[in-house]
Amino acid sequence: MHHTPIFVGCFILISSIVCYYVDAGSGCSKTSPLVDFESEFQMVQHQLRGSFRIIDDCSFRVSNFDMLSGTDVHWWGAIAPDVNNFTAGFVVSDKKLNETYKNASFIVHLKKNVKWDQIQVIAAWDLPAASDFGHVILRKPNNGSTGSPSVAPSPSEDGNSGEDTGSISIAPTSFENCKILADNYRVRWTLSTKDKLIEIGLEGAIPTTNYMAFGWANPNGSSNLMIGADVAVMGINEDGVPLVDDFYITRLSECMINKDGMVHGVCPDTIFEGSDPVGLVNNTRLIYGHRRDGVSFVRYRRPLVTVDKKYDVPINHTASMDVIWAVGPMKPPDAIRPFYLPQNHGGTYGHLVLNVSEHVNDCLGPLDAEDKEDQDVVIADANSPLVVTSGPALHYPNPPNPAKVLYINKKEAPLLRVERGVPVKFSLQAGHDVALYITSDMLGGNATLRNMSETIYAGGPEAEGVQASPTELTWAPDRNTPDQVFYHSIFQQKMGWRVQVVDGGLSDMYNNSVLLDDQQVTFFWTLSEDSITIAARGEKKSGYLAIGFGSGMINSYAYVGWMDEAGKGRVKTYWIDGKGALNVHPTKENLTFVRCKSESGIITLEFTRPLKPSCPDGHGPQCKNIIDPTTPLKVIWAMGAKWVDKHLSDGNMHSSRSSRPMRVLLMRGSAEAEQDLQPVLAVHGFMMFLAWGILLPGGILAARYLKHVKGDGWYQIHVYLQYSGLSIVLLGLLFAVAELRGFYVSSVHVKFGIAAILLACMQPVNAFFRPKKPANGELVSPNRILWEYSHAIVGRCTIGIGIAAQFTGMKHLGDRYDSENVHGLIWALIIWFMIIALMAIYLEHQERQRRRDRINGRSNWVLGNEDDSVDLLGPTISIEGKESHPSGTMEVQLEPLRR
Repeated sequence: MHHTPIFVGCFILISSIVCYYVDAGSGCSKTSPLVDFESEFQMVQHQLRGSFRIIDDCSFRVSNFDMLSGTDVHWWGAIAPDVNNFTAGFVVSDKKLNETYKNASFIVHLKKNVKWDQIQVIAAWDLPAASDFGHVILRKPNNGSTGSPSVAPSPSEDGNSGEDTGSISIAPTSFENCKILADNYRVRWTLSTKDKLIEIGLEGAIPTTNYMAFGWANPNGSSNLMIGADVAVMGINEDGVPLVDDFYITRLSECMINKDGMVHGVCPDTIFEGSDPVGLVNNTRLIYGHRRDGVSFVRYRRPLVTVDKKYDVPINHTASMDVIWAVGPMKPPDAIRPFYLPQNHGGTYGHLVLNVSEHVNDCLGPLDAEDKEDQDVVIADANSPLVVTSGPALHYPNPPNPAKVLYINKKEAPLLRVERGVPVKFSLQAGHDVALYITSDMLGGNATLRNMSETIYAGGPEAEGVQASPTELTWAPDRNTPDQVFYHSIFQQKMGWRVQVVDGGLSDMYNNSVLLDDQQVTFFWTLSEDSITIAARGEKKSGYLAIGFGSGMINSYAYVGWMDEAGKGRVKTYWIDGKGALNVHPTKENLTFVRCKSESGIITLEFTRPLKPSCPDGHGPQCKNIIDPTTPLKVIWAMGAKWVDKHLSDGNMHSSRSSRPMRVLLMRGSAEAEQDLQPVLAVHGFMMFLAWGILLPGGILAARYLKHVKGDGWYQIHVYLQYSGLSIVLLGLLFAVAELRGFYVSSVHVKFGIAAILLACMQPVNAFFRPKKPANGELVSPNRILWEYSHAIVGRCTIGIGIAAQFTGMKHLGDRYDSENVHGLIWALIIWFMIIALMAIYLEHQERQRRRDRINGRSNWVLGNEDDSVDLLGPTISIEGKESHPSGTMEVQLEPLRR
């Protein structure tokens, strides 16, 4: 039989409300071996922390209890902490937890039919979401002792280092002391004088891209407490893994390494020494860290007095010492500085006097972040299928959860945002044991098995596939689709997460869209006659988003969107000619309809620009930023923590970027990854060189310079080479068209190529209609002379245009693929055609000499009785008066054409 304790009273002690109860002889026995068991709650969600103690067989006490409010939260019991047993648990008390608790202490009575031997886990449980806010694992004391407390072990999830915490045996989120540093920033600590250690925890309601710093000022330093300070800098990286490092401050600037190797600024101790082989410089040790409800928390340990006398400040635990703290953007590692480094703290910093041995707890209640949604967001697009796979659960948003969960576009259980009226395409590659479906049920896993009803909007048992053989699933949300549904596996509960259904957005406003490299940015565009409207949207949180036109960061035209300090969206244009901040040059492009916004940290920028920039002054790098819709546009992207309009520093450089450009085909509305020269196009180039550089010129040279050879050998060579060259040209054209999946005539190379091919195709037609050759003694007809002229002139023009197509093709190759060998290939072509030209000059000289010898040996030549070795278009044939020939035969003499 249970009795309600009699309320005696409450009073306020150091910002904590402490309520006292007296058990009025409840008569509840203490037979359970778990009586007097005590532990700290393991925080899972809603910033839950506090102490737990079993009083007797039917009640337990909760002390110093913090928790953000939930929807319908109860005390929950389960026989095991795994997901199936946890979700199959039961309510153990009539007391509800539907409010925010701040350092509260109270007694909870179990239901009459609940016994401690039925429970192995007790938790604060949100019923609608089947969500664990925090729990205690009950462990029976060893050797039957009922008086020794047992402390729940530190969790190993979310980046916990798994280190032994030594003799400080408390839960990773609980400390003996807490001090408020700012409204959204706190420091907690527990001191162990026996082990000469201190464990410190920093928690802040800050963006994921920010760092937290705390440390001791140099007691022998200057009036500026930061100079010479020993601080620990920590945070949560982009993968959700906690990190901490020991820093030393020599200057109030970002960490820089001069050309002479000198280091200055806010830098890790290990940079000053170059290495840390035995841990003598970096004296911080990560214990645990997580990111929950928009709050970053990192716990670390350091000795009170370290062996590093150069960069560490010894802590006198009985003295009041100056400590400093700061919060600001964090820069990820790069090739030069392989550390996470703090950037300018932006005004969020301070100092205070602290004695770590004095008990302090002025932290009233949990931190309540404005933005609690840390999960990645994936925005569906009608033109890009969402790739659904499965992977390990690392940061699932609604624990408890199975070991394997769903990934969309490489993001773990993201919030999926779709638009009504826009079809959503899924490429299912999660495995045959994971069947996707869209449901109204928050847990998934086929609600009918739990005797619950649900509405299925798409998918089902057949919606499964693997990477080698993916299954396509299309879902079209309409105006009757609720604002919130869920994607899950029909075979397993809690593998997916929320689907946010909204009215139309960018996909409705733009004609085309593609995902850029690494699927981190979506690129939208709409073409008009002389302009293009562009939008770019990041797929993860960042301080700024940049897209660029070019094959890489260097020599690219960049468009950067960010929110300024006043919360106003900004978009600026830049020309980048190097890797440093000084190589980012603002430009003055004519952008219109400019917009930039941030939703839950997701940056979206939009603008309209002319295809060909207007340049009144006629110079400036932006004048070359021309967009040709028929030529693939190479697009890259970058994201970072912070951007400023002026005075850029290396701290504004990107934290993530595309690994390669995407070639966006503006006319076709698609994209493909930038690649090296495709083999088919290489074959096209070789075939064109073989035709225009060898076969066709060889056929012309044969017709010009081999007529002195008896017989028609020159003619056979000429015909075979020309037809072979033309066949290879047409085959090479088909290769290029098939590989590029289109035929556009905008580039100079294509124009020259088409002109050369058309002229080359005219020559066989011209030869087919060739006038009959006159018999011996007959006059040459005017048609034959006209044909001779046209055939020779067209052939030579064709070769000239074909050679021009070869050189413009090499230039087009360089523009398209940035091949390092293009200049070498161009010089090789020049040398080759120079060799052909020199050969032609030599043969022409030999031909003229041969004709002079022939003229000297014969005084006349009769048209119609010509030898095949005579060229009608040659300059050595003369016309003389008929009176010089007294014979009765009428002869017409051709004299040299002097031009």
